Amino acid sequence: MRQSAHDDLQHPRRNLGNRYRSQAQKFVRLAKADPERKESNMQWAEQNARQALLHDFTDERNWRCLADIKAGLKDNDGLGIVLEDVFTVLGRDTEQFEKLKQLDYLEFGLELLEAAFARDPLTPDAWWEALVARGGGDEQSDEVLLEIAEFADRCRDLDFRDQRANIVYGRRIEHLRLQGFEDLFIELSRHLLAHRPVNHELWMQLGRLHERRQEIDSAWSCYDHVQTLMPHLLVRDEFLNRLTERMDGGEKKPWSGPKLEHRTSFLEQMEELNKRVRQETTEPIVESMEEAEEETNLEEKKLVELIESSNISEAFFMARRLVASGESWAEPYLEQCRSMM
Repeated sequence: MRQSAHDDLQHPRRNLGNRYRSQAQKFVRLAKADPERKESNMQWAEQNARQALLHDFTDERNWRCLADIKAGLKDNDGLGIVLEDVFTVLGRDTEQFEKLKQLDYLEFGLELLEAAFARDPLTPDAWWEALVARGGGDEQSDEVLLEIAEFADRCRDLDFRDQRANIVYGRRIEHLRLQGFEDLFIELSRHLLAHRPVNHELWMQLGRLHERRQEIDSAWSCYDHVQTLMPHLLVRDEFLNRLTERMDGGEKKPWSGPKLEHRTSFLEQMEELNKRVRQETTEPIVESMEEAEEETNLEEKKLVELIESSNISEAFFMARRLVASGESWAEPYLEQCRSMM
């Protein structure tokens, strides 16, 4: 599946981010040195700062650069939008941010930005160090385990449909896996993937972990999902080859995939997780044509409703489940969801 240019740009490119941030800072210096051209130089500075964030949203310096420029322009609303975007990337509860709408951002905005990064650094190493520091500095302490439990509780309730938030939290839970929290990694990965099922890299990591743990059915489901999203990545087929080649001198035992019950159960679980962030329709959906069939296909009707109400991730998992169950009529809906993601 070909990814959009917008999605491609949201994968961090540190070199380009650094380059555009340097350009932005250069124009800020020019604005200070030449008052007559201040407005023009500040506009160029803002444009380059936005490009820096577009290419690397994981570098806190890029956020600070744009926020400083907004403050320099006395753009209170613009600075508020920057902060709202930061909280979106950090996976914060947007309802909580509504309480800050009346804040004087020019007075408190930069301080709020630093407080957010102090609590939730964007890079996974800095995030882990901050978490351990809050727990007293000992990675094995009960306080650190409580911090991890609090982080997990937040993850279960946050909205990760934004690709940037999905990437940031995917790297955080990968750090937890490296620290030995494999079961928690598996659980939280499913939350992230339920919200953004096109994150094939996280599906791949999850599949490799299941394979190493000899959880064959779950590993196959993850690899199958990767190959469904990216047909040129033959990870499911390669996994099947590894299974047959694993036998040392014994008879090869053919294995073609998990039982249907396991596959449909897995996809149903992903559907349920996705419902936590479902977008509700504001208007009832009007049927475009009268139903001619004697029996109404309720599942198809539900698929159409999910797609029309922009619940694409849930529709995607539902269509995958139906196709896995042999319902070939759902294949066009699966392709439609895939293209819309």
